Amino acid sequence: MSTTLSPTPASQTPAPAAQRAAGARRKRRSMVTAVLFALPALVLLGALVGYPILYSVVRSTFDAQGSHFVGLSNYAELFQDHNTLIALRNTATWVLVVPALLTGIGLVLAVLTEKIRWATAFKLIIFMPMAVSFLAAGITFRLVYDEDPNQGILNAATVGVHDAFTGTPAYPGARPRDGKTLSTGKNGDYTAVHRAEPGSPVTLGLVGITPAKLPTDAEQAVAAPTTRTPDAVSGVVYLDFALGGGGKPDQVDKGEKGLPGVTVQLTREGRTVATATTGPDGTFRFPDKGSGPFGVTVPAKNFAQPYAGVSWLGEALITPAIMAAYLWVWAGFSMVLIGAGLAALPRETLEAARMDGANEWQVFRKITVPLLAPVLSVVFVTLIINVMKVFDLVYIIAPGPVQQDANVLALQMWLVSFGGGNNQGLGSAIGVVLLLLVIPAMAINIRRFRRSR
Repeated sequence: MSTTLSPTPASQTPAPAAQRAAGARRKRRSMVTAVLFALPALVLLGALVGYPILYSVVRSTFDAQGSHFVGLSNYAELFQDHNTLIALRNTATWVLVVPALLTGIGLVLAVLTEKIRWATAFKLIIFMPMAVSFLAAGITFRLVYDEDPNQGILNAATVGVHDAFTGTPAYPGARPRDGKTLSTGKNGDYTAVHRAEPGSPVTLGLVGITPAKLPTDAEQAVAAPTTRTPDAVSGVVYLDFALGGGGKPDQVDKGEKGLPGVTVQLTREGRTVATATTGPDGTFRFPDKGSGPFGVTVPAKNFAQPYAGVSWLGEALITPAIMAAYLWVWAGFSMVLIGAGLAALPRETLEAARMDGANEWQVFRKITVPLLAPVLSVVFVTLIINVMKVFDLVYIIAPGPVQQDANVLALQMWLVSFGGGNNQGLGSAIGVVLLLLVIPAMAINIRRFRRSR
């Protein structure tokens, strides 16, 4: 007895070709859907990024007016222009210094936040500058670096520390009236023209001091010390000027105040043999110094201009000053990213190292840092990209006379194109070079992100 199998209807078993066609239709529908969703973003990206890049590349091959094709002449000029070479040098300095410093600072801060009690408040304080615009940060640091100690907080602190150890000049700007009684030495000291003898008072009048700025204990000057000793050299240092006028030069008159607190030196054959300080009436006295003649000198430290601090915005320090402002702004970014990586580290590995006898420094150097290497490299490369584009802080903090000394590529591109140069061909060439410098760092970051997926 044989059994005959009836054929399966074609409608129940679709052909392989039909299956492939259905799969292809589904794939096309998915592709079309993805393109439709991505199209607005692609159009926006093309308009805001793609088109400007292409236009800059084309524009860089034309002259300043954009009317004549000049090929690569702008690129040749770029590497011959003095200001652009300074910008290239400064940009290279930023790339070599700032990302490494920021990564190290962020690592230290991230580790510290795990050791302190108020970690959240600490993170908030460090990260807060990231919420401040570069414009506001630049204005803030322009005031911080102000050379006037009455306005710049950094110079106020510098002057305060300096004066605490060295003191301040008693009468800055004081000078002899006409050089008849005092002569000026090579180092700014004032020396009595006539040699001094014991028992003969020396009268040293000075001008250039506002009476209102005299010490409150200043008294009426006297022509000679009240105690006359034949073997003592004595004298008076006074302000040779009285309110209301009158009186004679180089002579103590009524209303003329003595200058208290002035250091006076007695010299013989070029060597200082004694030092005295004037009293409230300006008098001084050197007792029992033997026979003369002597020289009487008022050191320049009494009249030197007060210490004004450091020229933070000068030619020598302008770039480090701007870098410090950048570190202040971006330290929070580095700390937060590295802190996130630190939180993801396997704690059992760290605890095992401590149980094996490793101290905290060994754990940090041999375990924490190697495990954080991928995060550190991402932070480092990201900061390189950001540093190459720095513009705002340099433009705002650097005063006009030293702006070229602090110049970077992004600022030079703006100056050449819009800041007075009006050469958009050369500016476009600088922009293209800046893009080419940024692309390798971007490629490294993209490849690392793909590996971590």
